[in-house]
Amino acid sequence: MRITSKGQVTIPARIRESAGLLPNTEVEFDFDGSVVRIIPIPPKDGTGRGTEIIRRLWGTSDISMTTDEIVALTRDS
Repeated sequence: MRITSKGQVTIPARIRESAGLLPNTEVEFDFDGSVVRIIPIPPKDGTGRGTEIIRRLWGTSDISMTTDEIVALTRDS
């Protein structure tokens, strides 16, 4: 793996997934004199990936069932 002339490097998918480094994750770098660490920064406003997904989905359902009706469907087998 090489660092580009712009200082960019591709983090392998298995490492990104294991470390929870999803697209748009803010990170900081730490250098202790011999090792460089990439540290994810938690969102400051309390919104994470889950909150963003819910925000996008909110109000998009066209099903007019109550929560109790949906739960009853999952229990009927």
